[in-house]
Amino acid sequence: MTFTTITAALVSLALLLNIILAVFVVFLERRDPGSTWAWLLVLFFVPVVGFILYLIFGQNLSRKKIFEWNDTNKIGIMEITKNQIELLQRGDFPFHDTKTVQYKDLIYMLLVNDRSILTQDNKVEIFIDGNDKFRSLLHDLDKAKDHIHIEYYIVRNDKLGNELLQMLVKKAKEGVDVKFLYDAMGSRRLPKRFFRPLIEAGGKVSAFFPALIPHLNLQVNFRNHRKLVIIDGESGYIGGFNIGDEYLGLNKKFGYWRDTHLKITGKAVFGMQTRFILDWNQASTAKIRYEDRLFPEIGAKGDTDVQIVSSGPDSEWEQIKYGILKLISSAQKYIYIQTPYFIPDASVLDAIKIAALSGIDVRLMIPNKPDHAFVYWATYSNVGELLKTGAKVYIYDNGFIHAKTIIADGKIATVGTANIDVRSFKLNFEVNAFLYDRVLVQQLVGIFHDDVKLSHELSWEEYQNRPLYIRFKESFSRLLSPIL
Repeated sequence: MTFTTITAALVSLALLLNIILAVFVVFLERRDPGSTWAWLLVLFFVPVVGFILYLIFGQNLSRKKIFEWNDTNKIGIMEITKNQIELLQRGDFPFHDTKTVQYKDLIYMLLVNDRSILTQDNKVEIFIDGNDKFRSLLHDLDKAKDHIHIEYYIVRNDKLGNELLQMLVKKAKEGVDVKFLYDAMGSRRLPKRFFRPLIEAGGKVSAFFPALIPHLNLQVNFRNHRKLVIIDGESGYIGGFNIGDEYLGLNKKFGYWRDTHLKITGKAVFGMQTRFILDWNQASTAKIRYEDRLFPEIGAKGDTDVQIVSSGPDSEWEQIKYGILKLISSAQKYIYIQTPYFIPDASVLDAIKIAALSGIDVRLMIPNKPDHAFVYWATYSNVGELLKTGAKVYIYDNGFIHAKTIIADGKIATVGTANIDVRSFKLNFEVNAFLYDRVLVQQLVGIFHDDVKLSHELSWEEYQNRPLYIRFKESFSRLLSPIL
C-alpha cells in the first residue's frame, strides 16, 4: 500500500469514528441540546482531535450509581426524611422559626430530591478570609479526640499544605482516626510522597478517580469539587477554600483571595458526615462502616436552620441547581450573587433575567481577572445578558473573588462549593449548605455590601464599548460554554 492509500484509509476511519460518535452523542447520551451541538461542532471541525477530546472530556456519568453505603438505614435518614415530608405535606412541620415556613416548598423539594434533612439547631460561623478560616480549622483539628474526616479538591505541597499535614500526622499519632480524601485531578501536582508521613502515622488517604496511567488522567470531567472537614462528628467546615498558600493571598497573580466558608456545629454535620462517607467508600477499599461515634448525640448549638445538599453527574436531578432556581424564584426584593464563574445554563440565566425584569434588585459580583481564560470570557459574555435587563454587575478589584454565595431578600442563602456554571451543575460533584436564618443571612448581606466598596460597577455603556478582540473571545467561549 502506498503512503497516499494509507493516509486516505486513516482519514476515512477517522471520519467513520466521528460519525459513529456523533450518533452516540445525539441518540444515546441524552444530553441537553446545547451540549450536544457543542460536541458536534468539535467533532466535525476537528475530527481526530475532537474524538480524543471527547474521550477525555465528554463521557457521560448520568444514571450510574457510584455512591453506595448500605449502613445509611442505621442513621435513620430514610425514616427522618419520610417523617419530615409527611409533616410538610400536612402543614404540621414544627418550625421553631415561623418565618422559615415561607420556604417550605424549597425545603420539601430538597428533601424529596436529595434526602436533605432540615436541621434547626445549628451554630454557623462565616469565614471570608483564608487566614482566619485555616487558623480556626487548625485549632479545631488540634482539639479532635476521635476522628477527622477531610476532603478537598485542591491540595498544594506548600507551606499551608505542609502545616495542615503536620497537624494531621500529630493527631494520627495520638490515636485519632484520620481519613483524607483528595481529588486526583484537582491535586494532580501533588507528589505521592506528600502523604507518606500521614500514612506512616496510621492515617488513611484516598484519591477520587485517580489516573490509571501516572501523570495522565483522562477523567478530566466528573471531579470531586467538594470541600468538607468533619471533626468528631460534631463540627464541620464547608465552602470554597481549597488548601494552598494562594488561598491565604500569597500568590502574586491573584493577590488577596476572597472566598466564603462556613463552620457548622450541630446536627447539620450529620449530613456532611454522610456525604464524606459516601465519597470515601467510593474511592477507598477501606470502607467505613456505621458506628455510633461517627454520629454522636449533639445538643442544640444554635438556632440556624440548615440543609446540606449534594449533587453530581450521577444524579437524575440537578439538586443544587434546582435549589438555586427555587431560591431565585422566591425572591421578592433582591438577589445577590457572588461567583468566580458565571456560565449558567438557559434555565438559570432565564430565572435571573426574569427576576431582574420583574423589578427584583439583582446584583452579580465576579472577579476582575481570569484564572481560566475561556471560562472568564464566557462569564463576561453572560454578564452582558444581565446588564440588558437592568441587573447590576460588580467587578471585584481587591484581588480574586472565589466565593459561591446566593442571597435572597436577606432571609435565605446558599453557600458551598458550586459555582454558577454548567460544570458545577452537571459535571462536578458538589455540596452546598442552604441557610434559613435572617440574622446569619444579614451577615452575608453586610459582607456583600463591603465587597461592593472594593469593586467597580460595570455599566451597559462600558460593556458596549469593549474592544473587538474581547467580543471575539466572548463569542468563541460562549459557543463552547456548554462543555467548559
